[in-house]
Amino acid sequence: MKKATFLFFFLFAFLALQAQPPSSLKDPVKWSSKIEKKSDTEYVLVFDAVIEKDWHMYSQFTADGGALPLEVLFNNDKKNFEAVGKAEESKTEKAFNETFGVEETFWSHTAQIKQNIKITNPKSEIVQIELAYQACKEVCIQGSNLFEFNIKTLTSKEVKSFEELVVPVASEKKNDDKAINKHADKEETKGIFTIFFLAFLSGFAALLTPCVFPMIPMTVSFFTKQSKTKAAGIKNAFIYGISIIIIYVLLGSLVTAIFGADSLNALSTNVWFNIIFFVLLVVFACSFLGAFEIMLPNSWANKVDRQADRGGIIGILFMALALAIVSFSCTGPIVGTLLVEAASKGGAAPVIGMLGFSLALALPFMLFAMFPGWLNSLPKSGGWLNTVKVFLGFLELALAFKFLSNADLVLQMHLLERETFLAIWIAIFGALALYLFGKINLPHDSPLASISVGRLLLGLLVLSFTVYMIPGLWGAPLKIISGFPPSMTYSESPYGIGGGSTGAPGSDVPLPDGAHIGPHGIIAFEDYSKGVAYAKEVNKPILIDFTGYACVNCRKMEDKVWSDDHILPTLKKDIVLISLYVDSKKELPASEQYISETTGKKIKTIGNKWSDFQITKYKTNSQPYYILVNLQEENLNDPIGYTPDVNEYGTWLKEGIANFK
Repeated sequence: MKKATFLFFFLFAFLALQAQPPSSLKDPVKWSSKIEKKSDTEYVLVFDAVIEKDWHMYSQFTADGGALPLEVLFNNDKKNFEAVGKAEESKTEKAFNETFGVEETFWSHTAQIKQNIKITNPKSEIVQIELAYQACKEVCIQGSNLFEFNIKTLTSKEVKSFEELVVPVASEKKNDDKAINKHADKEETKGIFTIFFLAFLSGFAALLTPCVFPMIPMTVSFFTKQSKTKAAGIKNAFIYGISIIIIYVLLGSLVTAIFGADSLNALSTNVWFNIIFFVLLVVFACSFLGAFEIMLPNSWANKVDRQADRGGIIGILFMALALAIVSFSCTGPIVGTLLVEAASKGGAAPVIGMLGFSLALALPFMLFAMFPGWLNSLPKSGGWLNTVKVFLGFLELALAFKFLSNADLVLQMHLLERETFLAIWIAIFGALALYLFGKINLPHDSPLASISVGRLLLGLLVLSFTVYMIPGLWGAPLKIISGFPPSMTYSESPYGIGGGSTGAPGSDVPLPDGAHIGPHGIIAFEDYSKGVAYAKEVNKPILIDFTGYACVNCRKMEDKVWSDDHILPTLKKDIVLISLYVDSKKELPASEQYISETTGKKIKTIGNKWSDFQITKYKTNSQPYYILVNLQEENLNDPIGYTPDVNEYGTWLKEGIANFK
């Protein structure tokens, strides 16, 4: 059973699978426009967008509570024309956003908007249309492009584009952009390694199953007996291992080629896909637990075996294919889960995943063929192999409810809220702990007089994980499994009993003028002038937080970085936080509305005001974006964007505070 101890880490590898895409500070959306004449008074304004890879731009029909929808705004104070209906859109995609609990509608790669207008003033020649939109990847960018159409000459031009507004103008700002991109590249590389590591562990998990493990000595013996020399045996075993890798990598490539990375990403958040995959995983789990066996048709295996008898490289290749078919009842559920998880990350993740999986599966066959004496050190096949299979069955069952949760979140049925989800996981892993302690027996288990030390230790680890989840029923954040249960807001008691981690600090001291209780009990200002005034009063540096209600990574920073014990005390005691929401739709009083000197657009809302402030002063419009300033509003160090590394963010905070002092 010692061989199975490491399998507990298989679960935690799944929880660590969070690859991050690189960020960009320039507008990822490139626009072109044209005008088409329908009649003497009716025209169609056409806007075509090309969207950078991995970025999404959101539709005007996307759900409330998520990313900001596209808006078509008319500069028509003189009533020279009128819009005919809502703007028409090209085909969109849908995906569920777990952070905000809504299904979002968006474009990838390209988009087209068509707006019909009717001229009401025959003397009018110029029509101006503004497109306001949001594009997101690692950061979210608010875009605003103004287009001018001449109805007499049927020409159009872009009067002012977002790109012109956000390109950094100072050399030190360019260096900061390089640092952010370097950090993003590092995160992307880290994500690829995480996928490979997860897949590699999955391959070892598949190796330690009753369908695969007994085949190691059988296959190695075949090569050593059939080969005339030891070198030939090693060569054939090496070809056999490479063939296994080729088969699974081709499978990953086929999945990506047929569906496409972006399509799979959208599919993975589709309601029906999640329900179907939930059912499949439950079926696979029941099979692993011993209810029945899932096998491919025997005729397939027989046909492949006959081809394997041909010998040579072709025969060895079919032997590898025979292994994949015969072992499907054990490897199929693992490969299926791994493919979906990897494919949802997009790009080459399915290929990388299959490479890691097949490498772990093929290595033992190659190594034992090279060193046959090692076979004597292998544990004998027995009941422990079924224990491994049952262990994987419990994991499959737990993961199944993640997909059911996705479907429930999209439909907003509130059938599987956070507490219900956690209760199910606690029951599953609690039952797994009892099984490992020998208190539960399943159909294919061997009689058990006692348990091994390895099995006992694994049981204690699972029990510890089960106990860890229990406080989550009362609002504990459970960072280890962050992203698996529904968010705190999708709960019977949002933020836990009594307010949880985002409640008030519990003090009778009144809040400063203009302040409110922000995330994790941090005192925060949304009014810039009042925040600066308070900072001068208490003589503390200011943390300007350019954020957004619809900014996913802003929430990730608040949930995973700001909540850390090394960060939260600093945010509560040593700085004054001013959070400026660039997507706020609350209108400014008429006396405070103005025309931006930078963008030339009318600033009507609070979000417009802070977005214009960020563009004008800091030459960027991405969120999250953090600046530490002194009481004269001068930078204390270089601003930073999305920084999920707690130590890196903490070092940045300490540097700025030290410079202030």
